[in-house]
Amino acid sequence: MSNANLSQTNITVGRGLLERVLFSTVTTVPCCVFLFINGTMLFTLRSKTVFCETSRYILLFNLLFADTVQLALSQLLYILAAVGLRLTYPLCGVLTMLSNLTNEISPLTLVVMSVERYVAVCYPLRHSTLVTIRNTEVAIVGVWVFSSLNVLTKVILLLMFPFQNLESLEMRDFCARENMLLDRISDDYHKAFTYFLFVSAGVAVTSSYIGVMIAARFASTNKASARRARNTLLLHLGQLGLSLSSSIYNPLLTALSKVVQRIVLVRIQIVLYVCIVIFPRCLSALIYGIRDQTIRPILICYLCCRLKLNPLSQR
Repeated sequence: MSNANLSQTNITVGRGLLERVLFSTVTTVPCCVFLFINGTMLFTLRSKTVFCETSRYILLFNLLFADTVQLALSQLLYILAAVGLRLTYPLCGVLTMLSNLTNEISPLTLVVMSVERYVAVCYPLRHSTLVTIRNTEVAIVGVWVFSSLNVLTKVILLLMFPFQNLESLEMRDFCARENMLLDRISDDYHKAFTYFLFVSAGVAVTSSYIGVMIAARFASTNKASARRARNTLLLHLGQLGLSLSSSIYNPLLTALSKVVQRIVLVRIQIVLYVCIVIFPRCLSALIYGIRDQTIRPILICYLCCRLKLNPLSQR
């Protein structure tokens, strides 16, 4: 009887280990593919002078960089949770704060990119004087400083928690942003800032879109340029929505865990993780790489590992 119990235990442990490896592989493979695409896109945006001297490409590089770092951190935290590895609060705090920083860079950069398109359509004669390389760099620095101040505030609130009363600094649960909200003040601040960020960003992008539509009605406006800008702003709205969806990933899983079985929850978790965490972080590279006629031929050459670029990419 004891041998039967031991055998059953070994089978259960083996299945658990195989299940974890399988689920980790299912998410890691597409993540690595998307990281390769994003990395190639980042290299493309630094391969030619035109990309380094054009404001919208500089902003796109900043957006892609933040998304790529966020994708890598998300996958790292996912694997740590999948294998059941518990971190200490300080180490998890560093990882989650970096994740918070890069997660907020994306919507703020989308706002700056939307304003740039608005100026290009509504004030074409002033675009070259308003949207300069220097002003673009200042805007990017402002985005990172604003996000860093928010992270610093979260760190201060976290340090106020009485860690000395804990028996150990090892976490009782897996490392995630929600599990680092150790008191009500931190949780309330996180929710308030998230609502403020995405509502403000949504209003800014929507206002830019409305301004472009109004400008397109005037005969003096370049219809083709206005149409492209309108489509780009719609894309930014979609990206903003996807960025928002990633913030409800863990709360949604928590709610589902109360009504569905564990194996069903794990399968739902994988689908949600790929759709609302991994995929949105690669969306910018795919869409911009395909839509932009300047980027597309060079990106395809690099993705196909061709050594010789076509004549267009030599400009």
